Amino acid sequence: MKRPALLLILLFITGCASLIYTAPDYQTLYGASAPKQRILTPEQVILAQQPHKISFTHDVKPILDSRCVACHGCYDAPCQLKLGSMDGIDRGATKQLVYDSARLSPAKPTRLFIDADNTTEWRTKDFYPILNERTDSPTANLDNSVLAKLLDLKRTHPQPATGKLGDDYDLTMDRELQCPTVDEFPKYQHEHPQWGMPYAMPALSLQEDNIIKQWLQEGAKVEPLPPLSSHAMTEIEKWEQYFNGSTLKQKLVFRYIYEHLFIGHIHFQGHPDKEFFQWVRSTTPTGQPINIINSRRPYDDPQGIFYYRLRPVTETIVDKTHFVYELSDAKKQRYDELFFKPDYQVTALPAYQPAVAANPFTAFAALPMVSRYQFMLDDAHYIVSGFIKGPVCRGDIATNSIRDQFWVVFTQPGGFYPEKMAKALENNPLLGLPGEEANDIGLLGWTKFDTFGREYLKAKDDFINALLPKNHGVGLANIWNGDGHNQNAALTIFRHFDSATVVKGLVGDTPLTGWVIDYPTLERLHYLLVAGFDIYGTAGHQIASRTYMDILRQDAEDNFLRFMPAAQRKNIYNSWYVGSDSLRIAAPLFSIDHPSEINYQTTAYKREFFDQIRQHLGNAAGETDSINRCPQNTCVRANTTPAQQQADRTLRALAEVKGGQLGALPEMSLLRIKTGKPEGDLVYTLVLNKAYSNISNMLAERSHRVPQNDSITIVSGFIGSYPNFFFAVEQNQLNEFVTLIKNAGTETDMDAVYNRFGVRRTNPEIWQHADWFNQQHPKYRGLEAGLFDMNRYKNL
Repeated sequence: MKRPALLLILLFITGCASLIYTAPDYQTLYGASAPKQRILTPEQVILAQQPHKISFTHDVKPILDSRCVACHGCYDAPCQLKLGSMDGIDRGATKQLVYDSARLSPAKPTRLFIDADNTTEWRTKDFYPILNERTDSPTANLDNSVLAKLLDLKRTHPQPATGKLGDDYDLTMDRELQCPTVDEFPKYQHEHPQWGMPYAMPALSLQEDNIIKQWLQEGAKVEPLPPLSSHAMTEIEKWEQYFNGSTLKQKLVFRYIYEHLFIGHIHFQGHPDKEFFQWVRSTTPTGQPINIINSRRPYDDPQGIFYYRLRPVTETIVDKTHFVYELSDAKKQRYDELFFKPDYQVTALPAYQPAVAANPFTAFAALPMVSRYQFMLDDAHYIVSGFIKGPVCRGDIATNSIRDQFWVVFTQPGGFYPEKMAKALENNPLLGLPGEEANDIGLLGWTKFDTFGREYLKAKDDFINALLPKNHGVGLANIWNGDGHNQNAALTIFRHFDSATVVKGLVGDTPLTGWVIDYPTLERLHYLLVAGFDIYGTAGHQIASRTYMDILRQDAEDNFLRFMPAAQRKNIYNSWYVGSDSLRIAAPLFSIDHPSEINYQTTAYKREFFDQIRQHLGNAAGETDSINRCPQNTCVRANTTPAQQQADRTLRALAEVKGGQLGALPEMSLLRIKTGKPEGDLVYTLVLNKAYSNISNMLAERSHRVPQNDSITIVSGFIGSYPNFFFAVEQNQLNEFVTLIKNAGTETDMDAVYNRFGVRRTNPEIWQHADWFNQQHPKYRGLEAGLFDMNRYKNL
């Protein structure tokens, strides 16, 4: 074929392809694009209540919450499209990345409700609409809507209804997202016809689809949010006045408290279960509209006069970002007891310069150290949850610095020379944290803080050795007992690869490692991972935060080892860091010359230590785990039905399984045991605890896996925010389910389990199962329950 003829053919093919990918000229068809007023006027609200009209609140939002927020609720929502509020829907989507581990310059934050005041401002920040913003007509409202097109694409290209999804679907967390605008949609549709919404899940029902479409046709309008009750307004005013006290002492105390509470959801004791607030800094005082100071960190300079304000949480509560701090008259009395009754003076307020503000030991040196520590201990579950929950929704590089399951207890506040300790901490340069340099830190900036951390561990060991009497060490008296009733005194942390969960009590079998956290460790954990961490920050900031986390883990482990028999500490430490000679870890420092004050009767030191801890805590230890720690197989949970007791006995056999058979299970699965009556069905969580030879390297994690040491923890109720899989098992088939998993030696064997008892992504009933689990969640976890995120659901 002659060359000119070939060129003509290529041009013809290219021209056809461009025609396929060319979108209509929407501007000619429907006019210019501009954000619309979506909120109905009072008169329009009355008209919208007619029988043939669609209500966003009553008809649309329940569908979005149950089908769409499942993947579009956190910072890692695809294309930053958050569908849990009309603010997020109207903001739309963007091609910008939140998670970028190679970022050399900090990104501009794009926090909903914080970094822009309205949709027009979001358009200047490269967010594009998924709703029609042109001429308001039924035709335009569908034809010019990305949301409508994605729903139609799913309807015309449904996914398989059985088996696993094929290779057309990319379910990796770091997959390249397409994020098509309405003009780019023809190409997206041509190249990815299977990628309609909900992505890699069954389509909405025809009724749900019609409701969304009718709402879009009617202009995607929403009712105004209902006003806060007078009861809520009274509480808000009371607490805002309290937090905005005028004395130097009040200003310092509430700056400290704010920097620990800013990230969570505040609830007033006795108020409706779904009524939550967040502490924010505003340029406006109580009684005026809130004008948020959108600083990256809570300790950044507010640039002038500001006020602490309580902003209502108006988006859907999703479990990953939801953890609750409850305010009450008793809490206010506790603040007074801790911070205002002690006799001390505050003569000046600390600067907001990073070198001061990022170091809590410098910024808050005037506050009694024991009061600061006790404040954190009172709600330790909340404080530790902050390391794990909140806006950071994808954290495998951070979470691989912790084991898959470990127990945490705390040192007794004021029990170890508090005056000397406070003096040693004040203005100590070795306690510097990466937040001091914010995003100016370079790729090698971590080395400075790594050096600080190592030198601190050595100085701390010397300090303890000097204060401990000869031939004496630490014992149970050095462990906080929760005052005999506070169940924050003992916590269990589970890692689920790139997320984690904190629960009260010692859950599961005795873990490989334990942490004993003291005040300096707890405070640095908070300022490293919560107050001082910037998800939009540079790679240098993220690396420094991750490497310093190794130091804090070793600090808490060293504390734990001080309670072990002196002659066994090195052996126990070595069992945690097998083959670690070439890794970047600090030297173990655990007061080797001082014996433990624990009287051990066996060689199962860790188990015996925690058994004594349970006795030491008394009621603060919470319920005993009768599934994973029942040597005689005769344990019975209190206040349980015969059906629950039978399920516990059957699942206890699965909890004993170790090693290879567990390898095909995902990190966290929800098990529904069907009793014949949905309201009587039982919920259990299966948590896989993966074993590693060591965890001191943020790369090549798989090379440290020791699958033969894997274990499983089975919990009645719910653990985690991201279910990786659902199992649905009839009550009379539970023995078979357990037996199949116990005998599963290959992936083919496990595939049989998924075929028989699993709820795959292709299962048309998966949404009904998700609905049921979400409905059950508050029954088990009360105020702490939020909607589960399906982003991590496996294709098994």
